[in-house]
Amino acid sequence: SELQLVGWREVPVEPAALGDVARRDRPHITQALFTCAATGVDGAERRAYLARRRAERSCLQAGTRAYFPSFGFRTVVYKALTAAGALADFYPDLTERSLTGWFTVFHQRYSTNTSPTWERAQPFRLACHNGEINTIEGNANLLRARQRRLGADWPELGDDAAALLEPLLDDGASDSAKLDAVLELLVHGGRSLPHALAMLVPQVWEGRRDLHPGVRDFFRYHAALIEPWDGPAGLVVSDGRRVVAALDRNGLRPLRYADCEDGTVVCASEAGAVRTAGRGRIRRARLGPGEMLLVDPAAGDPDRRLVFDGDVKRSLAARRPYGEWLRTHQRQILPGRPVDGAADDLLARQVVAGYTKEEETTVLRPMANDGKEPTSSMGDDTALAVLSGRPRTVYHYLKQRFAQVTNPPIDHLREWEVMSLRTQLGPRRPLLSEEPEAARLLELDGFVMYPHGLQDLVLSPRIPFAVAGLDATFPVAEGPDGMARRLRTLGDEAAEAVGNGAGLVICSDRSVDAERAPVPALLAVGAVHHRLVAAGLRTRTSLICETDDARETHTFACLLGYGADVICPRLALESIAALADGGRLGRDGASAGEAQESYRHAVAEGVLKILSKMGISTLDSYRSAQVFEAVGLSADVVGVALAGTPSTLGGIGLVHVAADVLTRHAVAFGGDAKLDSPGFYKFRQGGEYHATNPDVIAALHAAVGLEGELAPLGGGEGVEVAHRLLAAVRGDRWEHYERFAALVNDRPPTEPRDLLEIVPADQRGVPGVELAQVEPATSIVQRFFTGAMSLGALSPEAHETLAVAMNALGGTSNCGEGGEDPRRFVTRGSRSDRNSKAKQVASGRFGVTPAYLAYADEIQIKMAQGSKPGEGGQLPGHKVSELIARLRHTQPGVALISPPPHHDIYSIEDLAQLIYDLKQVNPFAAVSVKLVSCAGVGTVAAGVVKGLADAVQIAGADGGTGASPLSSVKHAGLPWELGLAETQQTLVRNGLRGRIRLQVDGGFKTGRDVLIAALLGADEYGFGTAALLAEGCIMVRACHRDTCPVGVATQRPELRDRYRGTPEMVATYLLFVAEEVRRGLAAAGLRSLDEAVGRTELLRRRAGTDKGRAGTLDVTPLLAAPGEEPRGYVGSLALQAPRSELGDRLFDDAFESVWDGTVLQ
Repeated sequence: SELQLVGWREVPVEPAALGDVARRDRPHITQALFTCAATGVDGAERRAYLARRRAERSCLQAGTRAYFPSFGFRTVVYKALTAAGALADFYPDLTERSLTGWFTVFHQRYSTNTSPTWERAQPFRLACHNGEINTIEGNANLLRARQRRLGADWPELGDDAAALLEPLLDDGASDSAKLDAVLELLVHGGRSLPHALAMLVPQVWEGRRDLHPGVRDFFRYHAALIEPWDGPAGLVVSDGRRVVAALDRNGLRPLRYADCEDGTVVCASEAGAVRTAGRGRIRRARLGPGEMLLVDPAAGDPDRRLVFDGDVKRSLAARRPYGEWLRTHQRQILPGRPVDGAADDLLARQVVAGYTKEEETTVLRPMANDGKEPTSSMGDDTALAVLSGRPRTVYHYLKQRFAQVTNPPIDHLREWEVMSLRTQLGPRRPLLSEEPEAARLLELDGFVMYPHGLQDLVLSPRIPFAVAGLDATFPVAEGPDGMARRLRTLGDEAAEAVGNGAGLVICSDRSVDAERAPVPALLAVGAVHHRLVAAGLRTRTSLICETDDARETHTFACLLGYGADVICPRLALESIAALADGGRLGRDGASAGEAQESYRHAVAEGVLKILSKMGISTLDSYRSAQVFEAVGLSADVVGVALAGTPSTLGGIGLVHVAADVLTRHAVAFGGDAKLDSPGFYKFRQGGEYHATNPDVIAALHAAVGLEGELAPLGGGEGVEVAHRLLAAVRGDRWEHYERFAALVNDRPPTEPRDLLEIVPADQRGVPGVELAQVEPATSIVQRFFTGAMSLGALSPEAHETLAVAMNALGGTSNCGEGGEDPRRFVTRGSRSDRNSKAKQVASGRFGVTPAYLAYADEIQIKMAQGSKPGEGGQLPGHKVSELIARLRHTQPGVALISPPPHHDIYSIEDLAQLIYDLKQVNPFAAVSVKLVSCAGVGTVAAGVVKGLADAVQIAGADGGTGASPLSSVKHAGLPWELGLAETQQTLVRNGLRGRIRLQVDGGFKTGRDVLIAALLGADEYGFGTAALLAEGCIMVRACHRDTCPVGVATQRPELRDRYRGTPEMVATYLLFVAEEVRRGLAAAGLRSLDEAVGRTELLRRRAGTDKGRAGTLDVTPLLAAPGEEPRGYVGSLALQAPRSELGDRLFDDAFESVWDGTVLQ
C-alpha cells in the first residue's frame, strides 16, 4: 500500500535495430512509475522488491510471460537481444543527453549454456556476469533446501512470506540470473553489496596462512551459511549507489581497471573497452583471484571513492566478532583410527555388496598400495549396466558429468590451492541470519570417517547435537517390494527424527544378515535427502552414510552428489585390512593401518578429480549437486531418490534393483559364498560381454590378411583402390569380414544402437536400389577418419601406418595431441604420404608449432576426450622416449599430463577467438572442435557453430585411450548415440545444421555403425580402436605400461620390432566397411550417404529387443525427426572463413624492405 502507481510510459524502441529472430520474439516493453511513502531508500527498495515478487507470482498464475528487468528506485536496466552496437539504436532513450547517472554498467556476451532469450540478456537487476557458475547445480539444489527457512523476518512480508519467496530461483533462468536472484535476496535481507558478494563468491581462505586472521574468520563463519558460487566468474554488480567488481577464487576471467586523475574509473574484461585519453594520469591494474574492488561515486573524500580488496575485506571482517564466535562454538573432529581387522562375516558382506575378486585386485589393491586410483587403457567396451547379462550395482547406472567449453574443468593437480574437501556437520542457521550460533558446527578435514571415528561422534559428550540412526535394510522375506516400502519409510523416519531435533542422521546398512538385505546406499541417501528437502528440514541436519557399498571413487562421488555429508566405507576398510593381514597387498612392510590411510588418500584425490571435471573447487559446492546422468534407470527410481537427474532412455525400476540386491544376498547367505571374477575390467571367458573380444579380433585380423601377404598399397589413385577392394571382395577375406561384421552386428545388445535397425526399402513401400547405382566405396571411405591417437601413445610405426593408409584412401588421419615428426610433413601429396591431414590442438599444446599447423588440412581443437572427459591427455614417463621428448619439447622420461582446461578457453567467446586465430595461421585448413557426448552437448555444439568452426565432433564414452584413470574410463560420458541425436536435433531446430560438418566416433567397427550414425545425423565417421586392431592390436590393455607385445602402443625398440601392421591392412578393413555401407544403403533404397544423413524415420526399434531389461529402454528420444531442412551439411557460409587483414598489411609494408635488404624503420 505504500507503493503508489503514478503512471505508465511506453518505452520508445526501434525494431529495425534487431535481427530477424530477436524481432520475431520482441516483447512489449513498458515502464511503470511508482512513488513510495516508506521512510528511507532502503525500505522503499525492499518494498519494491516484494511488490515485484507479487507481480511475478500473479503473472505466473495467469500464464503470462512477463519479465521485470528492474523494479527499484535506484537503477533502470535496459536489455535487449541484440549486438552491443545496436543497443542505443533499439532504445533511443540511451541517446538522450538528459539521461545521466553516476555510473553505467554494460555487458554483452553469448548465451552459452542456455538458449538465448530476451530475459537472459545481461545485465540483470544487480549483476553483470562474465563467465559461468560451474557450481550452479549444487547451489540451486541447496538453495531449494534452504528456501523454507531463509530467516526473512520482514514486517512487509505479511502472511504470504512463503508464497513470495518460494521458489526463489526460476528453473529456466541462466546461471547468471540465479546468482543475481540470491545476491538480491541477501542485499534486501540487510547485508551490504560487498558483504553479500563476499558471501556468495568467497576468495580462497582454506589453508591461507598469509590471509588476515579476521578476514579468514569472516569467510569461515559465512561458509556455515552458504557454499561458494564459483566460476569462472568476473562480476560487476551495483545496488544503484556503489559498484563492486570481483573475481571468483579461481581468477580465470579477466577484470582490468583504470583509475583516472579526473575521477573516472573504468573496469572491463578487455583493456581499451572505454577510451581514457585526456583524463589525466591513469593508474592501471587488474584484479587477482578472489579480489574485489569497490567504487563509491558519491563518496565525499576522493581517497574513499576507490576502495581496494584488502580494505573492503577488513572492513567486512570488523563488523562482527566472527573469530570469537568460531572459537566459542566450532569444534574440530578427527576421522578416527583405521580398523583393526575384518569381521567374521566379511565374505558374505562382500558378496551382498557386489564386490568381485577382480575389483579387489584391480581397484582396491592399487589404491591401498599407491594412494591413488589405478590407471587403465583402451576404453570401456563392456555393455551398459542395463544391458549387461550380469547384475550390476546401481552406481553403474550413473555417469559423471563434466565441463566442456562453456564452463571449463579445473586442473586439480596444478591448481590444488583452490581445492577444498573441508566438511562441516550439524544444523545450519537461516541464510539471512547473522548470529553466533551459526558457527556451532563440527569441522572435519575431509569426508571419509573410520568406524571408530563415527562411534566417537555418536558417544562423545562434546558433540552438541542429537544423533539419530536409520536402518537402511529391509526384510528379505518381503521380496523386491520390501525395498520400495523401506525407501518410503526411511524418508519418513528421517523427517520425524530431524523434526524432533536430530542434528546428525546416520543412515547405515550395518544390520545386513541372513534375514535382512541392504537398501543400496545411494538410493537410501537420495531418498532421505529429497524427503528432508521436501519437508523443509534438510538444513537442520547432516546426513552421514555408513555403508558397505562405497569402495571406488565413483561410488563416493555418487553418495556425496546425492546428499551424503560424510561417508564411512566400513567394508572397504575391512577388506583392505584383510588384504594387508593376509600379505596380499604385494607391498613389503605395509600394515593394515598404513594401507587404509593410503586408500583414504586415494579416495580423496579421486573425488577431487571428479569435482574438477565439473570445474568445481570445493566439496561444499559439489555436495547435493547431482551432477550425474542416468543411463538405464526408470522414472520411479529417479523420482524416489535421484530427482532431477536426466535419464533420457528410461530403464529398469525399483523392482529390478531390488531383485539384483536379493540375488546377491541369496548367494552370500546360501552356503557357497565366493567372490566372482566377471571380467568387467578385462575380458574373461564366460564373463561380461566385451565388444572387442578375442573372436572379434581374430575375425578382423583374418579379414585384413594379418597372417598373409598383401600387395603394397599405392598412393590414393581411385582406380587402384577400387581394384584392391574388388580383389579383396572376390577373395576369401570378404568372407572373413562378413564373419567379423556378423559378430559385431548380431552381438547381444551392448549400446543404444544395438536396439535399432534400419527399415528395408520394401517395408516402406519404396523401390530398392541396385548395388551398382550406389555411391562407390572409394567415395564413402573419404568420409572416414581415424581417432586422435598421439605419437607417444602409439609407436612411430603404428602412427605412421594410419596416416599412409588414410591418405591413400582419401580419408583423414588425426595425429592426436603429441605433435608429429616434421620429416613426415614433406611427404605430403606423394604416393607414400605420411603426413596426418588432421592436426590436433589440445590443452597442453604439445608439439604445436607453425609448421605443424601449416601442414594440416584440418585443425582439431580437443575440448574433451571420450574415454576421460573433463581430464587432460596423459602419457606416462616411461613412454617419453628421445623422439617423443623432442617432438613435445620436453625431457625423456618425464610424465606428461595435459591440463583439463585450455587455459585460454573459458567460454564460447574464447573458443571463437582460438578458431579465428588458427584460421589466420592456416587459412586453408578447416577447424573442428571435439566434444564428448553428454546431456546438453547440443547447446554447446550450437555455440561452437556460432563460433565459426567448420566441424564439430561428438565422441562417445566408449572411445579408446592410451592411459586414463580407471573410474573415468568406466563412469564418465555417454554413448555417442545420445549426444549425436541431441546435437542433430538442436542444430536443425536452430537453423544451424547446414553450416557445419557433424563428425562422430566411439566404438565404430562396421558399416552398420556408420549407417546408423548417418541416419542419426552424422556426416563423417571415426575409427579408433578398430583401426588399431586392423594393424595388429590384440587388446592386451597394456598401452599405459609400455609393454604392448605387438609393437602398436609402445616406445620400446625391442617391442616395436614385433610390429607387423601395414597400411594395406588398415585400408583393406576400411574398404570392407565402406562396401558394407553400400550394401546397407541399397537395402534401404538409398543411393548415397548424403541421402541417409538425418533420416531418422528410416530407423526403428530392433526386433526382439523389447523384452527383458533391454525392453525397459525407450529409444524414441533418439529418433525424434526435426522437421526443418537441411538435416546435413550443405556448404560453408562466407563468414565461416574470417580473414584478418592485419597480417596482409604488415606483409605489404615489409615486403619491399625485406626484398631489398634494407632496414625496416
